[in-house]
Amino acid sequence: MTKETAAALAEEIGFKGRGIFETKDLNFLKEVRDMCKANKCGNYGRLWTCPPACGTLADSRKKAKQFKWGIVLQTTAQMEDEFDGEAIEEAQVTQRDRFLKYVGRLREMGEEAFLPMGSGGCGQQCASCTYPDAPCRFPDRAFTSMEAYGLLVTDVCKSADTPYYYGRNTVTFTGCVLFK
Repeated sequence: MTKETAAALAEEIGFKGRGIFETKDLNFLKEVRDMCKANKCGNYGRLWTCPPACGTLADSRKKAKQFKWGIVLQTTAQMEDEFDGEAIEEAQVTQRDRFLKYVGRLREMGEEAFLPMGSGGCGQQCASCTYPDAPCRFPDRAFTSMEAYGLLVTDVCKSADTPYYYGRNTVTFTGCVLFK
């Protein structure tokens, strides 16, 4: 996979925000992983793709550092006001659908050496996760969030020379895919 091909595919699928970064620039922060443990999203200890099930911060760092570069993939939506839950939910669903399509297309193209990191993990793909009672039903569609990897999304966006904030009354969901 070339950087140009990855970017062209992102554009084709509909990602407006996108940018390339080098994995050597990634910082895996305990403070970010600790935010997961605070469980504000409600997924800590509930999903295979979230801590503690997704592994330690050291595991995440080791896995990600096997890759050389990555692409940031974003969906941004305009909201009527900062409490526009409908626009937020719609943008989140759009980001998830585009992200799954992007990963699916990579597989169709025969790409095997990549690591997808979503926005919020894959919790929306199943009605309920099998964690911890049974293996993941769809390991080929499962992905861990950037935050669960200990990555501060704003820092990754900065490394990719991609905005994180697009102005008042906007919401942006960000994921990334790493490549060898």
